Amino acid sequence: MSTGFAVKKVLEQPELESASTRELLRELLVRLGEDPGRDGLLKTPDRMQKALEHLTRGYKEDADRVLNGALFTVSYDEMVIVKDIEMFSLCEHHLLPFFGKVHVAYIPNGKVVGLSKIPRVVDIFARRLQVQERLTVQIAETIQSAIQPQGVGVVIEARHLCVMMRGVEKQHSSAVTSHMLGSFRESRETRDEFLSLMRNGKNGSAF
Repeated sequence: MSTGFAVKKVLEQPELESASTRELLRELLVRLGEDPGRDGLLKTPDRMQKALEHLTRGYKEDADRVLNGALFTVSYDEMVIVKDIEMFSLCEHHLLPFFGKVHVAYIPNGKVVGLSKIPRVVDIFARRLQVQERLTVQIAETIQSAIQPQGVGVVIEARHLCVMMRGVEKQHSSAVTSHMLGSFRESRETRDEFLSLMRNGKNGSAF
């Protein structure tokens, strides 16, 4: 009788391809050793689904369209910086959060982009499964491609829960990545100006 019951349970389980996200998340709770039927977890699969959809909504958004819809012709050729952009993302290796600040600068070449669109681009790429290095490159190269400035610089400072909560468990470490294009790569003076303005008022703190 026990064998028949086990077979019946296996047959009743939905195939992975046809299972709903909620069913998969409920199964995950079971495999972690929890009881998804207890009061505190009854609605957890639904909450998890909504949270994951929110945290990965960048897959459904187009950064090029956001930038191309907000370009303006302006006679300005000095550096434009949007710094301290709050960023939250999910590490693709462990699906644990990493978070921090993004600093973006560019030198216009006849066109500027609406300032609110740069944080929007950051969010579009951050709301995907990511590694910090790729995120840095994607932001810089998308801005460079869309508005063709003289140059772009992007710096990200972030803390990773996969480092803080597991593995080496270092609570105060942070990672810094940068990607420089055009005049930011070619001119040390331009690069130094960006880094100096980025750090201005931060008192040496990464956050």
